[in-house]
Amino acid sequence: MSFVPVIPTAGLAGWSYLQRTGDDQKRIFTESSDVQRDTAYFRDRIGTITTAEELVSDRRLLKVALGAFGLGDDINNKYFIRKVLEDGTLSTDALANKLSDKRYLKLSQAFGFGDYAVPRTQLSDFPDKILGSYVDTAFETAVGEQSNALRLAMNADRELPGIAAGSSSDTGRWYAIMSSAPLREVFQTAFGLPPSFAAIDLDQQVTAFKDAANRYLGIEDPAGFADPDMRGKLIRLFILRDTSSATGATTSGQSAALAILQGTGTNGLSLLL
Repeated sequence: MSFVPVIPTAGLAGWSYLQRTGDDQKRIFTESSDVQRDTAYFRDRIGTITTAEELVSDRRLLKVALGAFGLGDDINNKYFIRKVLEDGTLSTDALANKLSDKRYLKLSQAFGFGDYAVPRTQLSDFPDKILGSYVDTAFETAVGEQSNALRLAMNADRELPGIAAGSSSDTGRWYAIMSSAPLREVFQTAFGLPPSFAAIDLDQQVTAFKDAANRYLGIEDPAGFADPDMRGKLIRLFILRDTSSATGATTSGQSAALAILQGTGTNGLSLLL
């Protein structure tokens, strides 16, 4: 039987419990028979894979490959994933470069089928890199079966340090956040923005995110999320908003979005309302 993470309660209490026990729970999860079989098979077989076609034809390998990037729901979209992998990332016309969700770009970059004569599957340290991400994401997925909010919180805590350290500008870092569906959901929820917020102009979205981050967190640049305390502040706000929304005890998302966008002077309000 697969190990099921223990989350005795929802909301901030559940997050606090998960922070205290997460390392031990993840270790037990990693040592479970299902995860051990998946990782052993991947480690044994991935070195024999030299094309995207070979990868998508092996469902057990593909499960780990997609799971490492949080794309497990695409396990049956073999033609689409093969196209993403074969196109690579070096051409502006590559499929991964056209998709707003940059997890596909990271997947294609990691395997290198379309970018190099010899794919990264042939590198000696490749299995460890992919399996490390797979275990992290698989554990988060298991948590998500009990609380999607806690899954999103864990993902944000793991992903934001990399974004904080990357890009050459604060705007670039905001674009990295916006291009990640899980991170966008965390920030939009934390700042009280409805899903329709994503329909306005991208530059206006960045301005709104900066203003909201300054208002609620005291920062405008995502580089600040290198600080664990700042990530904790964001996550607590997200969980509180998510819990309040679930119980109907919050103002409408449109009202919150309106308040923020009015402060930016944007003209994108009609797209939200």
